[in-house]
Amino acid sequence: MQSPAGILSDIWTSVGGDPAALGRVRLTGEEPQIPSSFRVAVAGQTTIAAAGLAAAEIWRMRGGEPQGVSVDMRHAVAECRSERYLRVDDKPPPPAWDAIAGVYRTGDNRFVRCHTNFPHHRDAVCKVLGCEPQREKVQAALMQWKGEDFETAAYAAGGVVALMRSYDEWSALPQARALAELPLVSIEKIGEALPKPWLQGLSNGDRPLSGLRVLDLSRVIAGPVAGRTLAAHGADVLLVSGAELPAIPWLTIDTGRGKLTSFVELKSEAGRAQMRALLKDADIFSQGYRPRALAALGFAPEDAAKINPGIVYVTLSAYGHAGPWAERRGFDSLVQTTTGFNHAEGQAAGLDVPKELPAQMLDHATGYLMAFGAMMAKARQAREGGSWHVRVSLAQTGRWLWNLGRLEGGLNTPDITGETVLAAFIESMPSGFGTLKAVRHSALLSKTPAQWSRPAMPLGSHPAQWPVRS
Repeated sequence: MQSPAGILSDIWTSVGGDPAALGRVRLTGEEPQIPSSFRVAVAGQTTIAAAGLAAAEIWRMRGGEPQGVSVDMRHAVAECRSERYLRVDDKPPPPAWDAIAGVYRTGDNRFVRCHTNFPHHRDAVCKVLGCEPQREKVQAALMQWKGEDFETAAYAAGGVVALMRSYDEWSALPQARALAELPLVSIEKIGEALPKPWLQGLSNGDRPLSGLRVLDLSRVIAGPVAGRTLAAHGADVLLVSGAELPAIPWLTIDTGRGKLTSFVELKSEAGRAQMRALLKDADIFSQGYRPRALAALGFAPEDAAKINPGIVYVTLSAYGHAGPWAERRGFDSLVQTTTGFNHAEGQAAGLDVPKELPAQMLDHATGYLMAFGAMMAKARQAREGGSWHVRVSLAQTGRWLWNLGRLEGGLNTPDITGETVLAAFIESMPSGFGTLKAVRHSALLSKTPAQWSRPAMPLGSHPAQWPVRS
């Protein structure tokens, strides 16, 4: 199997990274780290390292000295499960899933996974099934359905569900074939613009992205992790949400470190005008809403490039931007289910039921790839000019992870549990929710250490405006 260094090299050079920079990276640790037949620890380590190296190279471009980047595999995989280890005033996370979320058997002896953490997704499932939101009633109703028919009907009704497929079943679908034609990270020019030079005058305490402005329009894990990573390297990240939009509070706390957070009502013209004003002065626009949702409000990539020539626009999707499922909503757990991971992990464990990966690794790895792509595109903009569109997807990250190979006996690995094991990776910090104990960023830069200079705060805590650049 390919080494972690080789995997990182492939990621880095796939979007034009200078191969010479790879000599400044040190990857430590051995796999496996957590119980899985897949190379989840290496996936976390290499995507975090790619983002860290991009930050280090931007620092060098801005006049700073070359610096080393090191990522420990155990620290990286802990960070890729950061939501599990977060403590607020020493309290552990509440139950992560809605009461009816999870796996069910269908009438044709298949399995489906329902994601119902948002109320409107739960309501859609119950409407299709004609039952109350109680687990036993959902299971009884699903025995009257064929798995694929329910998947189709639930999506049509606005729900998010997935039929468990084997890897071979998934690979035979047109969507899998469409993904095979796409890169892991896509960076495309979408408009003409002059280069935007880096702000000059780096001073003590500055970090690679100091002075850069990032609009973060995302929820749950992948997109917010991207924003959190950019904030760790010094960017001013403004998380924009809507007061009426559902959120998962524990994830909001964990991924909110380092960010400002504002409410903007994009369904009103006044709110859209606010967003256009923010966008006009942004460097990066990162979004993870369902396909075409923001385009319908006037904030498609091409719209953003007209509002702010030279913008870097980052798009996260579930299943990729090409193929018949390009418009399909999804989350990590569902993509794991439909693309073969749950089937394969169950088989490796000797089970005839789905088995999840031991981390939301598609989410976390994709988040770091988003941050990586954003930085690489921003560096390119500073050199060449233009407006740029970065695209990543959970399913494409899954395809990449699958192709890294399997670990024989990996499921027998002891899990990482307990405060004692994680003591080396945890830091304590104040927040708007109480005192946080949370996993530090695992990419260690020798001259500009990553840190979050702003505390996590409740959504909507700040005005919808940029801080003054120092």
